[in-house]
Amino acid sequence: MPSDPKIPEGDFRVLPDGERPGVADAPSTGADALDAGLLSPVAVGFDDTVTDAAVLGALVAAEVALSRAWARVGIAPDAAILSAALGWAGPGAPCDAAWLPLGVVVAASVAGGNPVIPLVGRLKERVPIESRPWVHRGATSQDILDSALMLVSRRAGAEVQTALRATEQHLAVFAAAHRDDVAAARTLTQHAVPTTVGARAAGWLRGVHRARIRLDAALAALPAQLGGAGGTLAAFVEIGGADAASALPAAFAAELGLAAPDAPWHTTRWPVTELGDALVQAIDAVGKIAADVATLSRTEIGELAEGTGGGSSAMPQKQNPAGSVLVRSAALRAPQLGATLHLASALAVDERPDGAWHAEWPTLRELLRLALGATGTSARLVEGLRVDAGATARNLASTDGLIVSERLSIALTPVLGRDAVSRIVAEAGRGGDLRTLVARALEDAGDRVPDAPHPADEVDALLDPARYTGLASAQVDRTVQDLPAPADTEEESR
Repeated sequence: MPSDPKIPEGDFRVLPDGERPGVADAPSTGADALDAGLLSPVAVGFDDTVTDAAVLGALVAAEVALSRAWARVGIAPDAAILSAALGWAGPGAPCDAAWLPLGVVVAASVAGGNPVIPLVGRLKERVPIESRPWVHRGATSQDILDSALMLVSRRAGAEVQTALRATEQHLAVFAAAHRDDVAAARTLTQHAVPTTVGARAAGWLRGVHRARIRLDAALAALPAQLGGAGGTLAAFVEIGGADAASALPAAFAAELGLAAPDAPWHTTRWPVTELGDALVQAIDAVGKIAADVATLSRTEIGELAEGTGGGSSAMPQKQNPAGSVLVRSAALRAPQLGATLHLASALAVDERPDGAWHAEWPTLRELLRLALGATGTSARLVEGLRVDAGATARNLASTDGLIVSERLSIALTPVLGRDAVSRIVAEAGRGGDLRTLVARALEDAGDRVPDAPHPADEVDALLDPARYTGLASAQVDRTVQDLPAPADTEEESR
């Protein structure tokens, strides 16, 4: 349809039946973008690696990598001129596609169902005429898009790794600093037994570390995709022969900084589902921290506080745990996104999927986005986390010693009998003084011997929560000691 000079570029208009919007009718960047983060603040400032522009750059990089792979296996001429024309920045990085208007590709993607089809035409216009035959040579759109998404995932995942490592280091410092700070452990929302603030943090640390290790493995395994129209590489064999076609996928992967695929995975979607599961686990791990911090920063508990609290539009006295709230928002959304990836994988029928593949794109991107935001926010949250020692001690003492009831049962049952111990705890629960009740029962249970210790003399030690934290401090020490040094974790990720 010819352009209408009376309608400014980017405006919407009613089109005749059967006509699709043209490029000028589909703005996709700037202030009118569909999702700039207004309703997903957890990701704001963290998601540059997964924007549409970043994905477009990765698509261009995949096309360049294919041309370079053909040259690497000795079939195509040197691709340096093509690489320069398309902004090649080297393995593992997207191309600089600033010369290619995003809206052009977006608007033209609808007809073919994916952005690679219109992209190829634009790329061929951009490169010298002698290089054009080697743009997209033998590939299918899914090869390019899957490889581009793996490239985007690898780069975004590296940022998630960095945030998780930072969270680990901050938690290690926090756990060690509060190793022996006794606090009330809670089970099913109620005070249970004593623990330490450091032991709780060490539990968070173990969860984050395990999630990072799993993510490391998932990212290292991300493969390039190269199978041709039906996964047989028939076109590549026809173009360059069987030997070159066999070597091409590994050469292509090397150009992208991805793992070499064992075989085409057009409908075998483990790279996506395994990555998705690792991302969900990472978000779960920081979500646990956020949930605990949000609970323990409640006004009536007050044991923890974020370094910088969020304000309220109506209640100026509030210091909301804004970081925890944002991380929890991601943790509530992530599992459903992971489930969608598995559903799409299960429905990836035939040798190329019909719709299931398409459903993966925004799902995986949103999961990456949430992981970036949740882990980045968590690192900041943990770094500034504060403990209110007075509130922690007040809460610990709020049951007037009953928090060590388990210890009383273990220590006193052999001396007093189970029924007597149950009566003591029940009477203390009704308001009786636990120390007096225990001391009196022990006095009545055995006569004193001159100059010999008597159990009644040890009541204060028996009721001291700090003497019933088990291996909490040792768990902190072991967890912190087992954590790799920052230099070691950097080496692991390479």
